[in-house]
Amino acid sequence: MKLIVGLGNIGKEYKNTRHNIGFMVLDNYLGKVNWKVKMESYIYKTSFDNEEVIFVKPMTYMNLSGLAVSKIVSYYNIDLQDILVIHDDLDLPIATFKVKKNSSSGGHNGIKSIISELKSEDFGRLKIGIDKNPNIPTDKYVLGKLTKNELDLINNNMPSYLKVIDLFISNGIDYTMQNYKQN
Repeated sequence: MKLIVGLGNIGKEYKNTRHNIGFMVLDNYLGKVNWKVKMESYIYKTSFDNEEVIFVKPMTYMNLSGLAVSKIVSYYNIDLQDILVIHDDLDLPIATFKVKKNSSSGGHNGIKSIISELKSEDFGRLKIGIDKNPNIPTDKYVLGKLTKNELDLINNNMPSYLKVIDLFISNGIDYTMQNYKQN
């Protein structure tokens, strides 16, 4: 069983903000699906090639994402190696990405919360760059709307993010890290 978590904030006011990239990627990957509300999350369960997959969008707001994720991990008894968290990263140029595991939060409060609740850093991550602007306070920047140019770059790179998800489901995080690098 695989768990794929897209990080973001619930509410129309957060649509197309930099911090909601995780939600955007899941919505692109799944299209229109019937999300269920359970364990403080939107959850969609399905199977791909005989692998059960749970997709999650926590409803707890970013800084408390770990509360929802830990409930799901515990309930379904999911191994940390079978978790992929999709989130924004201020230290990467816009729309670029890295696939990592067992790394620090890098200051990302949603990841800090997940690490704290799971008591481990040993889970997969798809980090998507949102760049940074030193002239705008970080909290305002990450909650700011993506510009048309930023949105275009992210949408142009969306097939790469979706391929990471496919590889993770089929082969796990170690294989995905070794075999799929940013172009």
